[in-house]
Amino acid sequence: MSYSFKLGILAAAVMAAAPMAHAYEAGDFIGRLGAATVAPNASSDEIAGGRVDVDNDTQLGLTATYMLTNQIGVGILAATPFKHDIKGDGALSAAGKLAETKHLPPTVTLQYFPMPSGSKFQPYVGAGLNYTTFFDEKTAGILKGKNIRLDDSFGLAGELGADYMVTDKVGVNAAVWYVDIDTEAQIEGFDAFDVSIDPWVYMVGVSYKF
Repeated sequence: MSYSFKLGILAAAVMAAAPMAHAYEAGDFIGRLGAATVAPNASSDEIAGGRVDVDNDTQLGLTATYMLTNQIGVGILAATPFKHDIKGDGALSAAGKLAETKHLPPTVTLQYFPMPSGSKFQPYVGAGLNYTTFFDEKTAGILKGKNIRLDDSFGLAGELGADYMVTDKVGVNAAVWYVDIDTEAQIEGFDAFDVSIDPWVYMVGVSYKF
C-alpha cells in the first residue's frame, strides 16, 4: 500500500468523522446590523384642494432571526427612529414642507429558508405583521403652530432577503420589505384625512450567527 494511498484513506476517515458544518440549523440566532431606508409609496385623501406626500429616510436597521427548524425562522425588524418630512403634493406642491414626524416600525415575520442548512447562501421569504407608532409630530411652513396627530398603524408585511456566510459566524445580508402602513392625520383647523404610506424598506448590512 503506497504512502499517498494511506494518506488518502486517512483524510477520508477524518472527513467522515468530522461533523457537517451547518450554515443555519434549528436553535440558531442570527443578528443583523446595517443601513435601512424607508421609501414611502404615499398617497392621501384630499386636504385644502391638494394632497400630501412623505419623503425617504435612512437609519440604523436591526433585524434578527431565530431558527425554529433548519428552514423555518421567526424574524424581527427594528430600527432607530425614522424621521420623515410631510410635503404638499398636487395643488399643494408649492407649499413645500407642511409637517414632520418620527416613527418606529417593529415588524414580526415567519420566514422560510429554502436552501439546505449547510449552504453558505441562505435566501429567505417571510410574511407577518407590522405595528407603526408615530411621535414627535410637528407642523411647518404654512401650517406652523397648528397641532397635528397621526394615529398608529397595524398592517401586513412581506419580505425577501438573503444571507451569505463569509465565515462560520459572520455573513453579509440584503433584504427588502413591503409594509402596509395607513394612518389618519388630524391637523388643527382641518377635517381628519387618511394617509397611506405603504413603504418599501431596503436594508444592507452584516450578520452574525450566535
